Amino acid sequence: MRISSKGQVTIPVDIREKAGLLPHTEVKFEFDGACVRIVRVEADDRRSRGDRLVANLRGRGDGTLSTDEIMALTRGE
Repeated sequence: MRISSKGQVTIPVDIREKAGLLPHTEVKFEFDGACVRIVRVEADDRRSRGDRLVANLRGRGDGTLSTDEIMALTRGE
């Protein structure tokens, strides 16, 4: 098996089936200094990109604008 110029490799069907790696399964790579492991991401880590973005931004606002002021800004008033 060869790694492509884009760093991609195809996991053989029999290994995917044995490991339960279905399409769209989230995985992560672990490296212990000698070997690379593909590990299924646990349910707690399966957040969408939007969820991760919101979590990253949560608590960063200063809260100085009221809802009406924010709505006026978004409407261009």
